[in-house]
Amino acid sequence: MTPEEMLADAKKQLSLPDIVVICGSTRFMAEMAEAELRETTARPGRIVVKPGCDMKSSHALWADPVEAEALKVRLDDLHRSKILLADEVLVVGDYIGDSTRSEIAYARSLGRPVRFTHPEVDPDA
Repeated sequence: MTPEEMLADAKKQLSLPDIVVICGSTRFMAEMAEAELRETTARPGRIVVKPGCDMKSSHALWADPVEAEALKVRLDDLHRSKILLADEVLVVGDYIGDSTRSEIAYARSLGRPVRFTHPEVDPDA
């Protein structure tokens, strides 16, 4: 079995709920929080992961431009790991930037279903 198949098998054996990862521009953080609430409380509930911070908002952790660039690379890698773990992807917002477009392509390359809060922004539609 491949590592991906072993992960899927382990999740099934553990009877884990589906895992959904939320993707989208961080300008939609409020909408992401609402989507997280709705996905978590849906029947059956889902495990939800989403971006953990908004680097467009000022914060001491990314105040230094050099450190901010290194952090962005690490966060992008972390988000790809979330997509790898997830059973499906939910794209939030009515705008798709380059990072989100890349995440959608990655998810689809893994065979993950991708849903959109605004289906008209699907780059493959």
